[in-house]
Amino acid sequence: MTTATVVVAMSGGVDSSTTAALLVERGYTVIGMMMRLWAEPDSPTFQLGDTAPTTNRCCSPEAVADARGVAQKLGIPFYLLNFEADFKTRVVDFFLDGYARGITPNPCLECNRTIKFGALLTKARALGADFLATGHYARVREHAGKFELWRGIDPKKDQSYALAILNQEQLAHALFPLGELTKAETRALARRFGLRVAEKVESQDLCFIADGEYRNFLRRNIPASLVPGDIVDTRGNVLAQHAGIALYTIGQRKGLNLAVGEPLYVIALDAQNNRVVVGRVAELGKRELIADAVNWIAGNAPRDEIRVTAKIRYRATESAATIFPAPENGQGVRVIFDQPLRDITPGQAIVFYDGEQCLGGGIISMSQ
Repeated sequence: MTTATVVVAMSGGVDSSTTAALLVERGYTVIGMMMRLWAEPDSPTFQLGDTAPTTNRCCSPEAVADARGVAQKLGIPFYLLNFEADFKTRVVDFFLDGYARGITPNPCLECNRTIKFGALLTKARALGADFLATGHYARVREHAGKFELWRGIDPKKDQSYALAILNQEQLAHALFPLGELTKAETRALARRFGLRVAEKVESQDLCFIADGEYRNFLRRNIPASLVPGDIVDTRGNVLAQHAGIALYTIGQRKGLNLAVGEPLYVIALDAQNNRVVVGRVAELGKRELIADAVNWIAGNAPRDEIRVTAKIRYRATESAATIFPAPENGQGVRVIFDQPLRDITPGQAIVFYDGEQCLGGGIISMSQ
């Protein structure tokens, strides 16, 4: 039995709901909190005559009702907090600015860093809570006075990649009860607890894009950045025209509309010259990248080169690599992979592992 107080970030989904139920069962004093996030005012889901504004899909009226219903069943207080302004500035504008600059940002990591484990954790601590718990599939361990981030035991659901931005202070106050469970076990627990959301389907899309299509979102919100330009091959030959580099991403093949007799892929986005560079699949492979804004979870960067496995996207297969400190930038590293990788994309996160332990990660700035 514990006397600790924990705020649970509730979304109305099965993961956060089961997290709250488990912590109640374990004797914590649990407070449910749900964040109201920014929604696109002129979303295509909004119809003339609607009495309520369009909502962010992760905090829709249905999701709020589900979260509140779970809290009532568990006998815990429930609060709906307005984080719209912070979310718009720190996550949505970050997303739009990245695409406008010709990179492919990861807004979910930025949300975890600045909203969930930034603004919400600060709010929880100000209210006297000892911990903030979420439904992430990851584990926190304490070893030799340091907090470590480990993968969730379910390889299909492990979300340590999205938490590689956390530091020691954040991990000291973080709880991830689902890290020891598989998704199937989570649903079974939700059924045992009698939660109304036990069979609820989870969304995989960005919560603030109402129709699930990010290119349409860019067209609606940064049309001035979608300036037509040239699609060129790696020798500089003009093959066609594009409608704006923000609409393309590294490794893309579909939608290029190039009749050249062989498959071509996006190799690079040249924002300075407003060009989309395409090439054959063999030209996609890169062995080396530079990552900036690197967060080392232990709190200090390795002084020498280290061997790791690394992921360049959430769903990417891990690859063996060597990390070299970048002396010209205290927060940067150079990463050389044992084998070339196809989809190294500036703006995405690269995350480092030592076995089951997540060491941290950074933002890819360039590859070669």
